[in-house]
Amino acid sequence: MKFYQRFAYYLVGLVIGCFFVAAVFSGKDTRCNYFPNARVLNDLRNKPFQYDIEASRRLSEDWVDTIDIKNTLTNGDVDFDKSNVPADGGGKLYIIYGNTKKGKGITLEVVNFPEKAVLRNIKLNKKPND
Repeated sequence: MKFYQRFAYYLVGLVIGCFFVAAVFSGKDTRCNYFPNARVLNDLRNKPFQYDIEASRRLSEDWVDTIDIKNTLTNGDVDFDKSNVPADGGGKLYIIYGNTKKGKGITLEVVNFPEKAVLRNIKLNKKPND
């Protein structure tokens, strides 16, 4: 078999394989969350999210909004030194740092239960990204 024939068979197999891989992965909602920060934030976003009384009180103020909470749960930084601490009710407390739309630094205290996530408190940081 000549080289161009082998190369043609290789290309046909490669194209069929690419179509197969694209068909398998296009129907799935696959994510590559290998780092701990991304895994924790993805877990919190995919659970039913509830607000505690203190967090609801903070959301009624003008300096923070639910869009800021969603952005922080997407792009925030989890402080693992203060997080993964057992909280009341069987959940684990996570401290997440983020920013508002206006550039103010916020800190979220989220309790992660097996079936839900509860935002316990929102704090305004003194300095951005603190």
